Amino acid sequence: MADRFCVGDRVELRKQHPCGSRQWEILRTGADFRIRCLGCSRTVMTTRADFEKSVKKILGGDMPKML
Repeated sequence: MADRFCVGDRVELRKQHPCGSRQWEILRTGADFRIRCLGCSRTVMTTRADFEKSVKKILGGDMPKML
């Protein structure tokens, strides 16, 4: 299975962060994900299963995707 998420991608989550932002940047992928809030720069570590359930849509990223 190909990974849908890459480091540098920006995603929108279903639930709002306490700062009011829903947009996050992916900093690390693997069994766990490290993501940074684009509103307040707080970083959060979460499991892959929880992260994939909470993603509403992929907004894109800085790096081009390789096919």
